[in-house]
Amino acid sequence: MAEEHSGLAIFEGKEIRRVWEKERWWFAVTDVIGVLSQSTNTRDYWYRMKKRELESTGVDLSTDCRHFKMVALDGKNRDTECADFEHMLRIIQSVPSPQAEPFKRWLAKVGKQRIEELENPELALDRMKEEYRAMGYPDDWIIKRLQSINVRKTLTDEWDNRGVEKGLEYSILTAEIAQNTFGIKPGDHKALKKLKREILRDHMTDLELIFTMLGEAGTTSKAIEKDAFGFYENKEAAIEGGTAAGKAREAFELESGQKVISTANRKDQIRVAKQQARLAAKKKN
Repeated sequence: MAEEHSGLAIFEGKEIRRVWEKERWWFAVTDVIGVLSQSTNTRDYWYRMKKRELESTGVDLSTDCRHFKMVALDGKNRDTECADFEHMLRIIQSVPSPQAEPFKRWLAKVGKQRIEELENPELALDRMKEEYRAMGYPDDWIIKRLQSINVRKTLTDEWDNRGVEKGLEYSILTAEIAQNTFGIKPGDHKALKKLKREILRDHMTDLELIFTMLGEAGTTSKAIEKDAFGFYENKEAAIEGGTAAGKAREAFELESGQKVISTANRKDQIRVAKQQARLAAKKKN
């Protein structure tokens, strides 16, 4: 259940993109380079670092890296060079930085936590709750957010069993559900909230989360009802599930006089929470 929220980890207030693949974490190299080097141009720093290492030792630091699609600063999914725990330690050795040792300990802690969560999924839930609380979210919102993750996981498990391919096909089907539920695509929804790299669902209101869950739960139900298989049959289920949620949203808006789609985001709340955490850490040290 933790997978959806696993896209970001935090090291001393800095975001590190990551993905869980083949029983281990893979971390975005340029994010780590940015933390350790304080460089404003991490891609160039990484390029020069690889070149210097190759010339001096003959070691190509990219050899054991893998590429994953990750959300970049412009909000788009881009090919990103990533390293696992072992190779990241090798890369860190080539970065002259006093941050290296604390970062190594942090990597070890993250890896240990993930193994514990696989053995006991309740730990993942508890850690997610604490992460959201640390970012200033109220408990009633957190409950809905965790429910939305469970509904999403149920849907993606169904897609996986019904021949839908991860990546592009998942994205297209998700956009169909959102389009028919809210009348706008996820990218436009993010733009409305002035979001770029942030996770849209982490900035949704309670109502937005509720109708997102309704659209995805409806899609799961339709896929099972139709015994849909493959992308195109599941696309039909996604449209029908989203349309049903969209009709419910329109009825709610008509009856309540309240719009479900909101321009509100949580950026100020999260920024304040991070500032308070940094101040608390400084006082503690």
